[in-house]
Amino acid sequence: MTDFFAYETLTWPDAAALPRSTPLILPLGDDYDWPRVAQALDNPPQVGRLPALPFGWRGSGLTVDESKLGALVANLLESLCEDGFARVYALTPPELKLGLGAASLVQRTDAFDRPTLFLPDDAARDKVVLIPIGHTEQHGRHLPLSTDTEIINAIAQATAVRIPDQAVTLPAFPYGVSTHRSAFAGTLNCGGRAFEDFWLAVIDGLAVRGFDRFYFMSGHGGNCSFLVTVVKYAGERHRRIFCATTWLHTSGHLGAPAIARHRVSARGGMGHAGELETAMLLHLRPDLCRMDRVIDETDFITTPNYYMDWIEGGALVANPPWEDDSITGAYGAGSTATAEHGRLWLEAAVAEKCDHVAEIHEQQRRREERRQNGWGGWGA
Repeated sequence: MTDFFAYETLTWPDAAALPRSTPLILPLGDDYDWPRVAQALDNPPQVGRLPALPFGWRGSGLTVDESKLGALVANLLESLCEDGFARVYALTPPELKLGLGAASLVQRTDAFDRPTLFLPDDAARDKVVLIPIGHTEQHGRHLPLSTDTEIINAIAQATAVRIPDQAVTLPAFPYGVSTHRSAFAGTLNCGGRAFEDFWLAVIDGLAVRGFDRFYFMSGHGGNCSFLVTVVKYAGERHRRIFCATTWLHTSGHLGAPAIARHRVSARGGMGHAGELETAMLLHLRPDLCRMDRVIDETDFITTPNYYMDWIEGGALVANPPWEDDSITGAYGAGSTATAEHGRLWLEAAVAEKCDHVAEIHEQQRRREERRQNGWGGWGA
């Protein structure tokens, strides 16, 4: 009997220690016959089941160009191959042309034969579409690979529940960009260009369907600069939408003061797998936290204009090798985290996102009023 284990629940040391002969499967959707998958792989003792892509292919409810989807999936698989994993596959519905060759396992599912449901529903065209994007990457020795996705999904879902007349959320996307991944085996990477192309294609598809307000919400710092590029291209391509993003979460007018009120660690204690993310996971998924393994690392090479904390500071923007500053993959003081602070910070993050949604609505409303009144070049 093959044991299918949830890859994203592993910590980095556990992922790095996997035998490189372990099959790893990245499913497009999750409605598959897993015993049949095991048979196709000759019934190995264990198979790592990576987080499923929630949309992007024909029949998923939100379709993008297959060349864009294929490039993103290929990069994810290649990042694992670079770490020495020899049996890495995408599990897909039939009739897709993703260009994956032997790395593709195909299985027809019941979902593929059901009538297509649109994601999001067209009735939500007057709402802001929340687009939460996490990642599957190392978070030191004590937090799971799913940390970023767990957090941003919780924030997006709570925001949509709190203001259902103003916002609708897509399922959290569990993959992003990690330019530091080579030092920490098991971390995945969409690749910056493929990531940008995929998300611009998502906006293209939604804009064609009449959606005009979008909010990219990232739970992973490595996504942020690439999402800025997506937002810029989207605004140029679709001139009557309002598409926005921001630096991570819990970092603006409500989040930053909440962090300052409750944090225990000094500056540098919240860079990555530090106090903030650990506290949020202790609140959301204490079962996935290994606090017996936590190691605080705050010996970052800091200068007045370049330092790392949750809200990065200084005038310089750079991307030096991660291993210059961290041995364990963490940068911060995770040992100072508490579940109660995690609850408070998540509440602040949701309140901040609700405010952002209201502002996106106001921006789009006021801009459309000007356009319809022939303001400036709109009257030509």
